[in-house]
Amino acid sequence: MGDLLQPTHLLIIAVVLLVLFGAKRLPELGKGLGEGLKGFKEGLKGVAEPTAPAPSAQQQSPPPAPSAQQQNAAPAPPASAPIEPK
Repeated sequence: MGDLLQPTHLLIIAVVLLVLFGAKRLPELGKGLGEGLKGFKEGLKGVAEPTAPAPSAQQQSPPPAPSAQQQNAAPAPPASAPIEPK
């Protein structure tokens, strides 16, 4: 089996893409593909770079103790789940 990306193969692929998508749509597809690859590369850079270390437990102050009024109060329902009557 010969080289897959020979000039004649690339020409045939270009003609097939032109027939399938049309001349007006090809630049839009190329731009979208380029932006997608750029975003993907930027995402990989963000994963590869180390983040700032979290402060150790000794440096953090303990959370304030709840008051007596807060301890006796009933917990509020979550705001994200709306209650709908049946």
